[in-house]
Amino acid sequence: MAPSIPSRNESWLRNPLRSQFGDLLLAGRLYDKVGIDPQSMRILGDYALIYVLHGSGHYSDARGHSQRFKTGDAILVFPDIPHAYGPDVGESWEQIYVIFNGPQFDLLRERRILSPGHPLWHLEPPDYWRRRLEDIFHNRPRRTPTAALRAMGQWVHLLSDMAASEAEARSGPANAWLEESLHLLAERAERGWLSPQEVAQRVGLSYENFRKRFAESTGESPGQFQKRRRIEQACAAIYQGSHSFKELAEELGFCDAFHFSKAFRQVVGETPSDFRKKVRGR
Repeated sequence: MAPSIPSRNESWLRNPLRSQFGDLLLAGRLYDKVGIDPQSMRILGDYALIYVLHGSGHYSDARGHSQRFKTGDAILVFPDIPHAYGPDVGESWEQIYVIFNGPQFDLLRERRILSPGHPLWHLEPPDYWRRRLEDIFHNRPRRTPTAALRAMGQWVHLLSDMAASEAEARSGPANAWLEESLHLLAERAERGWLSPQEVAQRVGLSYENFRKRFAESTGESPGQFQKRRRIEQACAAIYQGSHSFKELAEELGFCDAFHFSKAFRQVVGETPSDFRKKVRGR
């Protein structure tokens, strides 16, 4: 009888790590695993991140995404979205997988940090991200509640770093207009606040094209983004006690204190006076 060949696959979590903020269910490293058939897409029921250490293949989902993946790509899986992925025919591949769930990941999805519209992230170099993943999951010696809480915090931090790296990579020359637009909308110019129409002109786009592309990239209209940023600055000023409401209205480009108060309540959910009482105690 021929001796069995030991599997190189590594299971890093034999038992889930459960915390008040969510659960880390499975993690490990797989070699040459058979992919999921696109004709029989899977619904996982949890979130997952698949980081491709070596190889290439194809990803597709029920939302109509169909993309190639390669070494250095991370595949995001969402609990409710049928999906399939796997290597090319005859291609060897290697992956690290993490399966997780919890309300904070629903929040990250709601805020579009985890977005079904961008299911693939490209993260270089692979050795760096492999070490970061191993630091969290590989050979964890303790299974106490505090250890689970610490691991969850490390995982959320790493996931945020991955999202930021992907966003930075996407904001190259092709997205320079967006970076400039965010700056122009969020900061008061020498002669006052620029309108979204003026910002569109500055970045060389028609307003309709600018508004559509901005909303697709950020999840809100240019006007909504600008109003929110102005009110965020107002919150900081109220906390510091450096301005009256009339002064804030003028500095932030509102017609008067009434319009400022109305916008403040739309964004914050309470009046400037109520917010001041809450943060300053009077």
